[in-house]
Amino acid sequence: VQLVESGGGMVQPGGSLRLSCAASGFIFSVYDMSWVRQSPGKGPEWVSIVNTPGSIRSYANFVKGRFTISRDNAKNTLYLQMNSLKAEDTALYYCARGRGLDYDYRGQGTQVTVSS
Repeated sequence: VQLVESGGGMVQPGGSLRLSCAASGFIFSVYDMSWVRQSPGKGPEWVSIVNTPGSIRSYANFVKGRFTISRDNAKNTLYLQMNSLKAEDTALYYCARGRGLDYDYRGQGTQVTVSS
């Protein structure tokens, strides 16, 4: 199982980023997938969950209305569109196989820094 994130970087408050997670080594389409983030000094917190066909999406309250999770099962790829970014969104974001913090594999993550 391999999960490789990309798309992170530094952005000003109010800006946008799109994260991607390329999955390999397993049948991507049969697993719920999640984005999880971790900030320095804090525990991991789940950000968003998407079901296998991509039809049901859940969001943590702190990103609701700003972030959108999606997946392309033909490309074995998970996405997270992040808009209206805030300084408090600064964290290491990683994709995980499973639902929220109940996952069995995760990627190494991509850093998102929101700063003026």
